Formats: sequence, structure tokens, C-alpha cells
Amino acid sequence: MPVNRSHLVLLMLVSLIFLWSGINPYDRFTWILEVFPAVIGLAALALTYRRFPLTTFSYTLIAIHMVILMIGGHYTYAKVPFFDWLRDSFDLGRNHYDRLGHLAQGFIPAILAREILLRLSPLRRGGFLSLLIPCVCLAISAFYELIEWWVALATGTAAEAFLGTQGDVWDTQSDMAMALLGSLLALLTLSNRHDKAMAVLAEGREKG
Repeated sequence: MPVNRSHLVLLMLVSLIFLWSGINPYDRFTWILEVFPAVIGLAALALTYRRFPLTTFSYTLIAIHMVILMIGGHYTYAKVPFFDWLRDSFDLGRNHYDRLGHLAQGFIPAILAREILLRLSPLRRGGFLSLLIPCVCLAISAFYELIEWWVALATGTAAEAFLGTQGDVWDTQSDMAMALLGSLLALLTLSNRHDKAMAVLAEGREKG
């Protein structure tokens, strides 16, 4: 299939943010850890683009998720300036950019999982699909928390910015709860829009 112009625009925007994020990041090791999932994801999307193209809707959400990761990599999740301002202005007690990141960790994979399951599996829209998708997102979130733990064990204090707990002993549980919330919000708010996007893709009417 020919390359969709909208997809090229998304790729260029993500590439520009990636280049910006790599210029004098707060901590180079943390930057590598944070942007690595985006790089792996981009490579996977490129390899599957012609064989299994996703909807433009899904590609847009994935691009947003990649940007969130890259901003977090540049500043670290505990030091994103705008969220520092929110913390100080509203006496929040911590920088909540990591909460946004983990909300996205459920919100965006929920739509990706929904698309893959509906297009490649016998599953149909309904209760079982709506149960399975949050489970997939929770599994992704839990595995990411395990990666953070393994990195911390392997590198010691070098992983503190990557962990981003900011002194919260319940940070891991809160992160997974945000991913669960994100997946449920995505299903509740975007399922109809996603169905329309898949119908357009199935009819081959997405504009290049």
C-alpha cells in the first residue's frame, strides 16, 4: 500500500521531538531508558506497516504516547517544567507528569489492543473484549514496573530518575492503577470513534 501522507506527517513530528529530546537531556542514561520503548515501537510499526497497517486514529494516539515518553526522557518524569508549575501553583506535593505517562500507558495501548484483537482474533465487540483489553493494559503496566525494578537492581542509584517515585511508597501501585483507569477511559470514550476508523480502513478509503 502507498504511504499515507498523514502517517508521514506523524513520523516527521515524532522524529523532530525525538531529536529535541536527545539534545542535552537532564540525564542521558534516563533518556535512553525512557525513549527506548518509543524507538522499539517505531521500528515495529515500520516493519508491519505494509503487511498490517493500523488506522490513522491508532497511529495518531501512538505518536502522542511516543511524545509523552520523549518529553519524560528529556526532563525526567519528576522534573517536567509545566508540571512543576502545576505542583507549586496548586500545592500538589509532587510533579504528576509520571501519572500522565502511566494514564497514557493504559489509554493508548487499549486502543491498539482493541484494534489487533478485533482484526486478528475471533473476538467480537462485547463484554469479554471489554474485560480482556484492561487485562492486557495491566499486564503491560506490570511488566514495565518489573523492568524498572530490574534496572534499579542492576544500576543502583543511577536509576533513581527512571523510577521517579518522588518518595511515594505506593508509586508502583498508583502507576498500575492509572494504567487501568486509562484503559477504561479509552474504551468508554473512544470505542465508537475507533470503530468508524476501522470501517474506513476496511473499505480502503483512508486518504493518502
